[in-house]
Amino acid sequence: MKLEEMFATRADRLKASEIRELLKLLDQPDIISFAGGIPDPALFPAQAFQAAYAQALDAEHQAKALQYSVSEGYLPLREWLAEHMAGIGVPCDVDNILITSGSQQALDYLGKLMLSPGDTALVNWPTYLGALAAFNAYEPRFDRLDLGVNHGVSDYAERAEAAGGRVKFAYLSADFSNPTGETVDAAGRARLLDMAETLDCAIIEDGAYQALRYDGEAIQPILAMELAQKGDLEACRTIYCGSFSKTLSPGLRVGWIVAAKPVIAKLVLMKQAADLHSPTINQLAIHGVAEACFDRHVSNLRAAYSARRDAMLAALADHMPEGVEWTKPEGGMFVWITLPKGMDGAALLDRAIREERVAFVPGGAFFADGSGINTIRLSFSNSGEAAIVEGVSRLGAVLRRALSD
Repeated sequence: MKLEEMFATRADRLKASEIRELLKLLDQPDIISFAGGIPDPALFPAQAFQAAYAQALDAEHQAKALQYSVSEGYLPLREWLAEHMAGIGVPCDVDNILITSGSQQALDYLGKLMLSPGDTALVNWPTYLGALAAFNAYEPRFDRLDLGVNHGVSDYAERAEAAGGRVKFAYLSADFSNPTGETVDAAGRARLLDMAETLDCAIIEDGAYQALRYDGEAIQPILAMELAQKGDLEACRTIYCGSFSKTLSPGLRVGWIVAAKPVIAKLVLMKQAADLHSPTINQLAIHGVAEACFDRHVSNLRAAYSARRDAMLAALADHMPEGVEWTKPEGGMFVWITLPKGMDGAALLDRAIREERVAFVPGGAFFADGSGINTIRLSFSNSGEAAIVEGVSRLGAVLRRALSD
């Protein structure tokens, strides 16, 4: 008997994450890695977490910290998040908030909630590959999200209907997106809201990097814009996914969803069926640290990551050969590189590791159709400025050799 012969058809759609595989390179000390979009562990608020966990395990709190809890999430944390969301233009009740095991679980739940086989998910080209993986299990088709002023919205509906389904949602990270680092301007966000109304579909707004703006004027979240239009969160079609992974700690796996209460109620049932609730002690710890130092800590992160971004952009200007282009993000963790046509990012990675001990992520993994092979993603968040300059210099040397071959 072969158990794999009993797998559901959706199992054939599961693919290994290139980034998760590349993270193994971080254990090799001679590698300069721009691969993982991960925070610098040296910047974690470790002392604040030590104090928070000590408090969670003291005589007053340990029974709550170590016990089963409600699926919606730790109430004081949801109350803190309600205040936080109000601060970015989204006043809401605690019943509009669900705590998840990272925003990746939020994406999985939303795919499960909304997608039937053959339905369409609109995504950027390229987009966050974790979102592609989460949605892919529910057997959708992907269509390219285009927020250009001349794009025909009706084409989406026609293609979706021809494929036997309908457009269920548009997914995007509007601020400093993974992988490109680009930001959707206010006009683009307004067009997306109009598009969603025309298509009668949801919007999934991934706010993982929203707090990490280094320069430029802040733009309202899409949910805040829609709420200002409609005056009632219960009438909004935008679903906001947030995370503490890029600000406080990725290892605790604490994220959240903000949405209309009927959406949250259904997601709570999914949470109950999947894992009952996110780890209570981690929620208590995140709440303690957020209350103690969130704003101050994020301000420190912005200063550190901004300097690293500047170092990478300057190094790219100094060391990249002619024909290479890159984005200039106002925040986040990523710079997106477009190589000359005909170059293969995956082949370049193999060569860069062998010849110069530099790692990055090939861009093809971020495209739903596997295109974009002449692109790569660099992350600047987990390397010091000197290592960034050295790594980009080495990458430039590999590129010049590759172009001359």
